[in-house]
Amino acid sequence: MTSMHAALHGRNLKTMLLYYNRKWVSTVSAVATDSLEATDSIEKEHNEKKEKVVLPTNESSQRLLRIRHTCAHVMAMAVQKLYPDAKVTIGPWIENGFYYDFDMEALTDKDLKRIKKEMDRIVGKNLPLVREEVSRDEAQRRILALNEPYKLEILDSIKEEPITIYHIGNEWWDLCAGPHVETTGNINKKAVELESVAGAYWRGDEKKPMLQRIYGTAWENEEQLKAYLHFKEEAKRRDHRRLGQDLDLFSIQDEAGGGLVFWHPKGAIVRHIIEDLWKRIHMERGYDLLYTPHVAKADLWKISGHLDFYKENMYDQMNIEDELYQLRPMNCPYHILVYKRRLHSYRDFPIRVAELGTVYRYELSGSLHGLFRVRGFTQDDAHIFCLDDQIKDEIRGVLDLTEELLLQFGFDKYEVNLSTRPEKFVGDDNIWEKATSALRDALDDKGWSYQIDEGGGAFYGPKIDLKIEDALGRKWQCSTIQVDFNLPQRFDITYVDSNTEKKRPILIHRAILGSLERFFGVLIEHYAGDFPLWLAPVQARVLPVTDAQLGYCNDLTNKLKANGIRAEICHGERLPKLIRNAEKQKIPLMAVVGQKEVETSTVTVRSRFAGELGNMSVDDFISRIKLGTESSTSS
Repeated sequence: MTSMHAALHGRNLKTMLLYYNRKWVSTVSAVATDSLEATDSIEKEHNEKKEKVVLPTNESSQRLLRIRHTCAHVMAMAVQKLYPDAKVTIGPWIENGFYYDFDMEALTDKDLKRIKKEMDRIVGKNLPLVREEVSRDEAQRRILALNEPYKLEILDSIKEEPITIYHIGNEWWDLCAGPHVETTGNINKKAVELESVAGAYWRGDEKKPMLQRIYGTAWENEEQLKAYLHFKEEAKRRDHRRLGQDLDLFSIQDEAGGGLVFWHPKGAIVRHIIEDLWKRIHMERGYDLLYTPHVAKADLWKISGHLDFYKENMYDQMNIEDELYQLRPMNCPYHILVYKRRLHSYRDFPIRVAELGTVYRYELSGSLHGLFRVRGFTQDDAHIFCLDDQIKDEIRGVLDLTEELLLQFGFDKYEVNLSTRPEKFVGDDNIWEKATSALRDALDDKGWSYQIDEGGGAFYGPKIDLKIEDALGRKWQCSTIQVDFNLPQRFDITYVDSNTEKKRPILIHRAILGSLERFFGVLIEHYAGDFPLWLAPVQARVLPVTDAQLGYCNDLTNKLKANGIRAEICHGERLPKLIRNAEKQKIPLMAVVGQKEVETSTVTVRSRFAGELGNMSVDDFISRIKLGTESSTSS
């Protein structure tokens, strides 16, 4: 028995509940889904950490990037050897490997095995990768000779000259800027795997041909591939789409349409908890809450510029009594209209307004992905109207609020980027420099490390982007803080300064969680569905040993609910099956009731991770749950 195991079983329920709410539970849950004993999961986690292979990235390893790029070419060569009628398009390296798009017959998993075998043969021949420079006319002549129409289109899009071609030996070539490994023998064929095939429109345009996209992964050695495949299996186990169905959290109904989320009772409870926490923290930090309409006249979106720059992401307009209306893709214009309802003085600033506002954006059906890519979602939007010299303090306040909110969910590792002025922009140089310096100073004051993305800002202002890291080390775009010099001008919003002159305020857009739907999907995968006690949709399930205890169990469940504890009763099966079902549903606590518990007005408590916790009074059980959850949400 490990020292942690002994300590865990030696703690009383109060300590266990506090422990349960700590961040470690999300990691333990990743390896303890089917385990009743915390010690096994902790030991397994310890062993996995010892054996963990740190995977390189395309950014950290130029060799890996070259391997992946060359693998894309080798795969294309293999496909055309096996399927001579296949037409090639593009084949880049991507985050975990590579892909290539082909215009050809539909492929199956069996076909992928044939293609991989042919790739291995090409790798085994140790063919050189040779770079050649040719004129545009020569490239066109060669492409026409091969009858590769997509390559002609690609050639037309290349503006630089000379045109570069990469050959694999004397057997195959492709338009390419590189880089590549020196020979195919530099690829470890045991560190390459073809993963899947999917449909993809040429150039992402649904009006153009549907292509066959083959995805592959490639690494420097077998150990890295094994580590990646383990990571992939763990990600699959945590997939929010599967867990959302298994735990009855949400659904997307074909009858209603793709990308439209139905929050089921358990998922809705979690959302309610998140929203309540979000509102409380914002109100404590001086924000006023808003609720605004989901539609508006189309003219509003002309003023904001969305119809000019964002129309492809907006739904068709509706004609209502000879006036055109539009579902909102953003909340910003509504908040500006609230600001414009009256004249403001410089003494009023800063003005902070926030809304959990649902927006609607058009997405191609092929791009929809669970909760991560939807057509209707709720943003945790806020807008700050302030003076030039208040920017730094307001940005620092947003950074503090961001940290406070994200820490509640166990996110304490961030990747932060500051994006500066692009070539084309609105506003004068002075205000851009002042705003950018304010963002930089706020980040420096906060003590967060960050990268500067020179020229990566929007045309209307500099911004800060923050990514959170989940239990698997994946990074998710989450928070955005954006200074905007454009909308104040478009809507002509003003205030009266100390000299009674009209001036234009600074507008700061910001979102902490991004969208509730996407953030919920991230939470599901971060916790593997094992939500901490304070966030769990059902905190305790009451389990009678026999139906003779149902009356007592009903009273117990009602008392738990009356004390703000999310509880339910489950019966009708033998106790071992009731316990297994509760564990499958990832219920944190089980209150087992037999005849002895009825006679003594007690419960026997079982934890999903720590196993049996012993017998205690109902009041003791309630007080310790409440103490555990209150400590978590107030820390």
